[in-house]
Amino acid sequence: MSSVPHIPILRHGREYHSLDVNEVPVIGSDRTAVRVSMANSGLVRRDLLEMRQARNVLRDIPTADLIAMARQAGRHFLEDELEIGGVMQGPDDYVRHLSSTSGLPHTLIRMNMKKLGQLFKDMDQVMGGLTRGLDLSVIDRGYGEQGGVPMSFSAVTDSLGVVLPSNSPAVNALWMPSIIMKVPVVLKPGREEPWTPMRVIQAFLKAGAPAEAFSFYPTSHDGAQGIIRRCGRVMVFGDDRTVGQYATDPRVEVHGTGHTKILFGEDKIDDWQSCLDMLVESVSANSGRSCINTSAILVPRHGAEIARALAERLASMQPRAADDPGANLSGFANPAMADYIDGAIDEGLKTPGAVDHSAVVRAGSPRRVERDNMNYLLPTVVEVNGWDHPLANREFLFPFTSVVEMPQAEMLEQIGYTLVGTAITGDKAWITELLDCPDIERLNVGAWPTNRIDWNQPHEGNLFDFLYKRRAIHVQTAA
Repeated sequence: MSSVPHIPILRHGREYHSLDVNEVPVIGSDRTAVRVSMANSGLVRRDLLEMRQARNVLRDIPTADLIAMARQAGRHFLEDELEIGGVMQGPDDYVRHLSSTSGLPHTLIRMNMKKLGQLFKDMDQVMGGLTRGLDLSVIDRGYGEQGGVPMSFSAVTDSLGVVLPSNSPAVNALWMPSIIMKVPVVLKPGREEPWTPMRVIQAFLKAGAPAEAFSFYPTSHDGAQGIIRRCGRVMVFGDDRTVGQYATDPRVEVHGTGHTKILFGEDKIDDWQSCLDMLVESVSANSGRSCINTSAILVPRHGAEIARALAERLASMQPRAADDPGANLSGFANPAMADYIDGAIDEGLKTPGAVDHSAVVRAGSPRRVERDNMNYLLPTVVEVNGWDHPLANREFLFPFTSVVEMPQAEMLEQIGYTLVGTAITGDKAWITELLDCPDIERLNVGAWPTNRIDWNQPHEGNLFDFLYKRRAIHVQTAA
């Protein structure tokens, strides 16, 4: 076997090696980390015509058996050597492989790996949350009763297409329950991150899941467009510019910037220091790469004090060796991305009314730094003087947040779309308004970090509702 993995295309589970191969380098070197077969758009479109057969294979397997397979797959994912691109990859190898192409330190990869392993293990609870306690035999039979009420659910698609990013392994958790729901997946991996979806697939296969359920297409923009156009349901990840074109397409569930926020109420703001640990975690967990990291903190007063205290705490996050047990800051595989983000922040700071407290704490040293041929951005906390400032509601792929002072009464009118909103308050009247706010997808009342979620309480859409529809039914029984 070659020492450099060659990850193939999977066509309904069948391996296919293309003449068009993308060589992904080890970051900062001329060495090849992995060779990846690339699928052209014609091949993708042709294969998608056959998704009904793959759906039929999954449909014949009882849901309880698929859940048992997922539980077993979780052990394989976390513990076993799995064949990835012709190379046997153990858990430690997976960590090294992913770090070498993505810039994620080993500590964060292991954290995300543990999250995925827990999802495998708890798939029955996840399904209970997604279906709101539905008796899963209804999915197997196509109809049944719950609480004496006849019900039927039918899949609205033969496939779930997923255009994945490279920024965080845990995003794969969003598509994994599709297999339990008997809907095959069509995955387009991120350029620097083919490792996690392929390892998840191989773990499922070792547990006995049917190969036909998994299609894996590293591909170009045209190939990704083929997946988006031809799959009945699609998940797309990216920035607002990338996903915005699909915002009105009911077939597409967009996962863009989260604009996650923390809101302090008038009744709790004077005790802000007791919440500082929560603020640090919300901004910096997973190196700030998740859509559930806090990108704005709204306060009625004490804005400068909070921004300075948070900047001082985050200053301890510094670039370290990838295998350093204390590493908690991710680098950027693409130096152009680090340059773009650094420039966007500097440009925003030119608008009056902004103070970069992190720059003050760093005594003016650069935000963008290099180590071991890797590009890093140091955590940044900016205090701005109003919600209309260009940095007030920005989100970047590193620990960045803005602190904005405004009256509590104006917050819910101003915040706009908020994937996760943590409101630190005991004001019952305001809590009622928060519960009634349509802009907040997931609401935490109290000092709960925005990055902590429950898989059985989806924070962005509901996969079961996305893949299935409920219909009225009457089944005439024999006399």
